[in-house]
Amino acid sequence: MDYRFKLALRMLTNKKGSLIGAILAIAIGILVISIITVVLVGLQNAIIRDLGDYRFSDIVISDKKGYIELSEPYLMGWFEQFADVDSVSPRMTGFGDVEIRRNGHLVELFQTPITGIDPNKDHQVSKLFETVIDGEYVTTRNSVVVGAYVAEDLGGIEIGEALDVTVTNRFDEDSIAHFVVTGITQSRGGNGLDNQLIVHIETLRELLSREGETGQFLVKLNVPSSAPLIQEEFLTTFSHEDFNAETVTEAGQESIDKLNSVLGMFTLIGYVGLMSSSFAVVTIQIMLVSSKTREIGIMRSIGEKRSNILIIFVIQGAVIGVMGAVTGLIFGIGFTAYADYSKFSFLGGLILDVEYSWDSLLTTAFMAFCLALGASIYPALKATKLQPLEAMKSV
Repeated sequence: MDYRFKLALRMLTNKKGSLIGAILAIAIGILVISIITVVLVGLQNAIIRDLGDYRFSDIVISDKKGYIELSEPYLMGWFEQFADVDSVSPRMTGFGDVEIRRNGHLVELFQTPITGIDPNKDHQVSKLFETVIDGEYVTTRNSVVVGAYVAEDLGGIEIGEALDVTVTNRFDEDSIAHFVVTGITQSRGGNGLDNQLIVHIETLRELLSREGETGQFLVKLNVPSSAPLIQEEFLTTFSHEDFNAETVTEAGQESIDKLNSVLGMFTLIGYVGLMSSSFAVVTIQIMLVSSKTREIGIMRSIGEKRSNILIIFVIQGAVIGVMGAVTGLIFGIGFTAYADYSKFSFLGGLILDVEYSWDSLLTTAFMAFCLALGASIYPALKATKLQPLEAMKSV
């Protein structure tokens, strides 16, 4: 082993307390960035997962002008020709005013979103039915499932209560329907339809006077990765129509963009914290220079080159950087594993979809190493400027 490396290690081991402090400062900086990345990327993945489970499935088809007029069996049959397509189901959306009488008092809620689903097919493309926390999913034409937020706004609705919904149809006329509440839905993180009413699609079509039309088609795939290919084939086949076909990632792009901006901001803060940890390296290096002034003087008096003195202290910075980076990697992987195993939740109980981002971890560890190495330059240069005689006299 090179004598300069041995000497660098010996100097470091003589200052174990400072060495451990510097290593931990770097490791904690890496851990902070890892926590930020795991939480925010996990949130992004979880939101996309839930949007796919509840709102968009793997591909969502809509019409840029409003409603799809092509027949439901025809479009569903087109998708079902692909082996990768598991199932297809229609949905309809609209708005309505809700009225309910509770304890003799009229409670009203205006412009409430309404989603119409096909009870026989929707469970094949969506997990929305799993969000029903009380009662059961939509089964009949006059049944309604109420989102948790709507139920709260209506004063705490109960299963079996009756409510009236008024919808303005395509002819600007009011259509009124009477419903019986059969279920209440609530999703973790609120990515389901917690702020809506869920009814039978045929009932909503009648209220809107849109018989034979559809708002959206949700397409569930056996192989989700084939979504872009089927999407492209669909848009090519129906290029003469005003259809819009989006994968779940594209449909949820707005949510992704918001989280990406937050991720970038917090990651920047984390890196600023990591940079501040480099001061711990500077501190221990300066302490070593001060405590080893006599030894440096002796080395210089026997002809040791300044470059070798510089290398010794740079090696110390590299050793601190490597040990801090490795410790930080262990901390980061440990937190990621904990978040994955414990089903770490955030934002109203939304369970994170944890991703082992090795690229991010390794990049952060490498940057921490570079910062530690860079932080050793100033103390190393200071050590090389010591004159032999003055260095020995100063101790």
